[in-house]
Amino acid sequence: MAWAPEQRKAEPQPRDHRACRERGGGGGGSSGSGDWDKIRAEVVRWEKRKWADLPPITKNFYVESKATSSLSKVQVDLWRKENFDVMCDDLKDGKKRPIPNPTCTFQDAFQPYPELIRNIKKAGFQKPMPIQSQAWPIILQGIDLIGVAQTGTGKTLAYLMPGFIHLNNQPIPREERNGPGMLVLTPTRELALQVEAECSKYSYKGLKSICIYGAGNREQQIQDLTKVNLRSITYLVLDEADKMLDLGFEHQIMKILLDVRPDRQTVMTSATWPDTIRRLARSYLKQPMMVYVGTLDLAAVNTVKQNVIVTTEEEKRSLIRDFLHSLSPQDKVIVFVSRKLVADDLSSDLSIQGIPVQSLHGNREQYDREYALEDFKTGKVKILIATDLASRGLDAGRGRQRGRDRQIGRGGRGERERKRERISSKLHAQCKPNAGLHLTT
Repeated sequence: MAWAPEQRKAEPQPRDHRACRERGGGGGGSSGSGDWDKIRAEVVRWEKRKWADLPPITKNFYVESKATSSLSKVQVDLWRKENFDVMCDDLKDGKKRPIPNPTCTFQDAFQPYPELIRNIKKAGFQKPMPIQSQAWPIILQGIDLIGVAQTGTGKTLAYLMPGFIHLNNQPIPREERNGPGMLVLTPTRELALQVEAECSKYSYKGLKSICIYGAGNREQQIQDLTKVNLRSITYLVLDEADKMLDLGFEHQIMKILLDVRPDRQTVMTSATWPDTIRRLARSYLKQPMMVYVGTLDLAAVNTVKQNVIVTTEEEKRSLIRDFLHSLSPQDKVIVFVSRKLVADDLSSDLSIQGIPVQSLHGNREQYDREYALEDFKTGKVKILIATDLASRGLDAGRGRQRGRDRQIGRGGRGERERKRERISSKLHAQCKPNAGLHLTT
């Protein structure tokens, strides 16, 4: 997981904890109740002291363009329907806020920031993705956001671009901030490295990024960590939050956020919207808005043709071989398997047959994982055998391949519960995948 934990300093604890323990926890009678009231009051005072010396923070940088403000409700509703049914809800308690109109062009979203527009267009983008168009005017107003959409819909740039503007326009000069201003937490090393690459690609006003992840250069990681002070974070992103919870990182997330200022701006992205994510959002986001594409129900995406073949375990290998031999030279395929051992076994079997292939799973060294991804992105190999390590957020070589991307989900009884989530979480390329094959017993 890519995060930057701080070496926490010892904080003075409320003194009444000891008094409470001496009285047996205050569990009986009015005096115990009074002790707990004192403890709660002391905790509140301690929290105020902890955050008393924070510098000011600015969050609202949005300037609505004339074209955006002139959109009628009918035009907005039609745009949302034509763009994969983009929906937006205000989760604030009480009186609801007006939902901002979508910014249909980069100029509409970032007209006061021409350098940012140039960087985006230099990368070859013609217009914003649907979730970006709706998310940008919300985030730029300083409102916490939950973005729910399948992998490959542009969620990374949806939070990075407003983040750059947020960082560059704080009232405190950069040299006086005592640490980084944006923290992005991701579930995997590969996604963390990819986010860092995106930061460098769209570099704005000389902003620099560092990536902290396991299995990297230990000495360099330690040096990078010394530059991190979580109290300086004003813009927080929980990227692919549902995957982080699936991998068991909830306690680590909670520990990190204890040292991030409470008045920060927070953006959470996810491919699904289960109860665990709703609970996390309630805990760490303040009166957020939500943008989602299509439906919040867990279902297979309708942009991919799904072919499900129920077969025996013995026949799976021959079916995969037949499928791979039927591919054209331009096609690329990702084969998802349930276990690391199966990934190694299948990739070895295909290599023996003279089929160029790479594998990606958690037991491989970091260098080998990066090498495998690079081979697949550049088209050096057209087949990637992977566990669900590769199921979220990774770019499979956007703009480099004209061929079709196909995916095979390969699993048995243990895979059935994960089947719908997996086929809705895809690596993305310039051409959207046009085939998904799932083999199951």
